[in-house]
Amino acid sequence: MSREVARAAAQWLALLESGAATECDHAALQHWRDSHPQHEQTWQRAQTLRQRFSDLPHALAMASLDRPQPGRRAILKRALGVAALVPTAWLVSRQLPIEAWRADLHTATGERRRVPLADGSSIQLNTATAVDVDLAQRRITLVDGELAVNVQGLASMTVKTRYGEVHVSQAQVCVRQLTAGCVVSVIKGTVPVRDVRGQLATLRAGQQARLRPAGLGAWVPYDVLQLGWRDGVLTAQDQALGDFLRELERYRPGVLRWDPSLETLRVTGSFRLDDTDRILTLLSQTLGFEVRARTRYWVTLSRTLA
Repeated sequence: MSREVARAAAQWLALLESGAATECDHAALQHWRDSHPQHEQTWQRAQTLRQRFSDLPHALAMASLDRPQPGRRAILKRALGVAALVPTAWLVSRQLPIEAWRADLHTATGERRRVPLADGSSIQLNTATAVDVDLAQRRITLVDGELAVNVQGLASMTVKTRYGEVHVSQAQVCVRQLTAGCVVSVIKGTVPVRDVRGQLATLRAGQQARLRPAGLGAWVPYDVLQLGWRDGVLTAQDQALGDFLRELERYRPGVLRWDPSLETLRVTGSFRLDDTDRILTLLSQTLGFEVRARTRYWVTLSRTLA
């Protein structure tokens, strides 16, 4: 079960438990479940998990919320909300490595951070990233997320991932950890890459390849637009809105959902990542959809009714 699928299942579960789900929400959930066998399997696991926590909170809620005591009702609703989120949080945490909580450097969702080193080199962490840094050994371990490394002068640095190592010397490299591998993009210089089997290959400036459990895949030219996060920018060039929103999700805490009919709309432009709400507003004005925010952390995009 991948982190992304587990997170999505947890978000759907939280929506249903909130009592705010509409008929459209239920239809969208069914569409998500039907779209991939792993989605349905993960949903069933989420339901089983929820059942373990359901008896006492639901009984307490049904017995108490019927009573005409507004203050007590509000307190109990909040308590029920916390109880409902217990299995949701557990489901997600099962997919988040405990090492990410204990790593030397972190960024939260939506946060980006640049760390200069004494030799003039630097490390940049993208959203929701965790790394361990051992300067004595000149080694960075990417626990989760995405980082960019710029190594200057005669220094060198090894970036270690679950799928292999990247040796950086007088080069700039971006490494993004994925569910089943990681993407290595060489911005400047020549970079040796060693996979988990010990096989060594070389990537050059402008090249990108995936490290997988089976080894290093073939290189392709990297898309410079994908690395705009280093400057705080998310750029699209005639990109499907669905793909753009999935990337934008990485920078937003909470839940972002959209009507499947919006998937194929096309997006072109550069957007500042420091205000993702504004990005959604600009897109809605340009592409003609509606942004509905239950809270700052629960946003739904839907077709604008004529």
